[in-house]
Amino acid sequence: MLACFLPLRNMVLARRFALLWNGLLILTCLYALATTINYNFLMLAIYTVVVFLLISPQKATEVRRIRLSLVGVGVLAIVAICTLFAHGGSKYFHQLLNSIIIGFGSTLLAVGFGTLSAYAFSRFKVAGKEDLLFFILSTRMLPPVVVVIPIYLMYSALGLRDTHFGLILLYTTFNVSFAVWLMKGFIDEIPKEYEDAALVDGYTRFQTFVKVVLPQSVTGIAATAVFCLITAWNEFAFALVLTEVGGRAVTAPPSITSAIGSSGIDWGKIAAATFVFLLPVAIFTFLMRGHLLRGVTFGAVKK
Repeated sequence: MLACFLPLRNMVLARRFALLWNGLLILTCLYALATTINYNFLMLAIYTVVVFLLISPQKATEVRRIRLSLVGVGVLAIVAICTLFAHGGSKYFHQLLNSIIIGFGSTLLAVGFGTLSAYAFSRFKVAGKEDLLFFILSTRMLPPVVVVIPIYLMYSALGLRDTHFGLILLYTTFNVSFAVWLMKGFIDEIPKEYEDAALVDGYTRFQTFVKVVLPQSVTGIAATAVFCLITAWNEFAFALVLTEVGGRAVTAPPSITSAIGSSGIDWGKIAAATFVFLLPVAIFTFLMRGHLLRGVTFGAVKK
């Protein structure tokens, strides 16, 4: 009798082994594909930066004759900055400073207000919470061209055009909705028992937020700050419309396009300015890389 079931048992085991083997093969292929795509994007980013460094010291007529080489990339970075100074870079660095002030200022405000709002949505009973959250996020769905004219007229009437405060206020408004949604997801993963224990120990609600919730939310705050800064740093349309040429609040993105004129395109100046423009955000993201990586697994906290 046992001999009759052995072939059937072997067939079942063989089928399970085949399914397992096919699954492992598919996972291996997907992993190899994802790794290849990631490395291709990395090489493309490195290639772009190297091209900027190679083009920056060159004249516009010599750009097409550039040949890539691996010699002296670090020297080329210094040459790029020196070339930018030679092309009137002191004015550009003032505009880069404007980008730093406006970008980091709006990021600080957006993350601050977003964290407070996210805590309220996460911990308190709010009437129509889901509708309010959707309404907050819907402000990011409008393309800038839809609201640029009303905002331009409003800023002109209020005297906020070509001011640091005006751009900081605008970028904060756009980023705070994104910050609320991100931070609410992070705060939802923090066990409420920690706060209950702090309240039992005599802490006020605000002290609980500062001493319990914020330290647990550092990863989420850092990740949110990176995304908000990148959004404000790369913004072009409003920075172009709401500032004046050579004005006091002009940021770096509109000034880079000023190298395009009737006499041609100064590719060397554009490349040097773009390379310098990449540095602050790249450095900030590099410093926050640990928090960004931990933010991916933040939801693994179990209540």
